[in-house]
Amino acid sequence: MQGLKGKTIIVTGGGGGIGGATCKRLAQEGAKLAVLDRDLGAAQKTAAQITEAGGTALALACDITQRTDIDAALAQIEAQLGPVDVLVNNAGWDVFKPFTQTNEHEWERLIAINLTGALHMHHAVLPRMVERRAGRIVNIASDAARVGSSGEAVYAACK
Repeated sequence: MQGLKGKTIIVTGGGGGIGGATCKRLAQEGAKLAVLDRDLGAAQKTAAQITEAGGTALALACDITQRTDIDAALAQIEAQLGPVDVLVNNAGWDVFKPFTQTNEHEWERLIAINLTGALHMHHAVLPRMVERRAGRIVNIASDAARVGSSGEAVYAACK
């Protein structure tokens, strides 16, 4: 990776396994990380590991299914870290069971997190990137979307 020094990067689901590892790796390249997660404690743990290693990180509780949460987080990120250069849409959630055993509430939650949440994030950061004529968005998908996966019908459709 090159050219990330001083760049402001948002990682959704940054308190989790893939998200946390992504944050740490990007920080090693000199990026300033906005670690977003519904679980503030998890986000704070990732951010603390980054700052202890000499990096810059801001932990924020953010439910990407709620546009008001995103707008509030984005305002804080821009005030403390600067304009967003990169968005990594990593947050995700799944229910592992046969489709016939799922229910509408689970489908709505899966769609809200895995699809609508990512769209909310795009809608929040993209206009600023277009205005600056700079920026990148990385969407973390799943092989389940490409080939399907037993017990993950709705998840696969969202990813």
